[in-house]
Amino acid sequence: MTEESAHLVNKYGLRKATKTGLPTGVVLGKKGGQIGAFVEFVKGPRSLLNPAMLSGVAGIMAQAAMQQSMTEITAYLARIEEKVDDVLRNQKDAELADMIGAGDVIGRAMTIRDHGGRVSETLWSTVQNTPETIAATQAYALLQLKAIAKKMERETKIRGLAKTAKGAEREVQGWLAVLARCFQLQDAIDVLELDRVLDESPEELDAYRRGLKAVRHDRLELISRSTESLLARMDVAAGTANAKVLLHPAASRAVVDSSNHVATGVLYFHGLLGIESGRQSWEARRWMDAAAEARDKVLENAGPAAAGIAVGSVAIALKVLQDRGRKAE
Repeated sequence: MTEESAHLVNKYGLRKATKTGLPTGVVLGKKGGQIGAFVEFVKGPRSLLNPAMLSGVAGIMAQAAMQQSMTEITAYLARIEEKVDDVLRNQKDAELADMIGAGDVIGRAMTIRDHGGRVSETLWSTVQNTPETIAATQAYALLQLKAIAKKMERETKIRGLAKTAKGAEREVQGWLAVLARCFQLQDAIDVLELDRVLDESPEELDAYRRGLKAVRHDRLELISRSTESLLARMDVAAGTANAKVLLHPAASRAVVDSSNHVATGVLYFHGLLGIESGRQSWEARRWMDAAAEARDKVLENAGPAAAGIAVGSVAIALKVLQDRGRKAE
């Protein structure tokens, strides 16, 4: 590629083919448009197509993919209207406070890179310690999601479960936003790292790129395990709520609604990072359906002579249960 084309690909990325999903020779527009420019190539002998050159192209393509991911995360954070800095500032941990500063430093480095075209030793020295801050923040956010799941698990009363599930809606959304920001900043660091390796040891670029890919996969696995565990806990809560719908019809529906709200946020987050999940939403059980089931079970165990008495007794009992449930709520 010409120097100008390489710079554009680095900065904006390549448009992907609709059918195959593979990158084309078309550069994305400056404002996310479909066509910004066409990649141009210089003429040269076939000897130019050596492993080192191919490695450089693979590195550039990897950087383009990372930058596309960063752009999508920016759109995600804007969509959910979540102020990541606000979430971080509400915490007392030094690691989380440092995360805001790390984001500013990395953003500055990316701006200088976009204008300068390379990552100098001086520029790299300003960001080389930020991955520690990112990792600490990610670990803390995952611990918070685990704590929310445990809190749901400890609740035994349906009203307490409804209150906890409602609180989880906002908390989970906030910590997912923090995790997304961590992923975005780490992708930026990876882009800068590849530039630095290309400048210092181009022969090691391909191996380094594969290493970054493996580390990224491990991060995704860690996040996937934590969020799937939370989803499993929310599913249990929804099932518990539906089982107690006779006594607590309103609270039961509230738990199911909150569980589905949390799950929707987690699944959208999964889609953003490319994590697969087969979770389906819960449907709040209707009080009349539960009542009919209770009646049928009584009739199954009652003899023909007792059937009429059983129906009347069940109707009275269900009415009492419903009234008690309403008063309790």
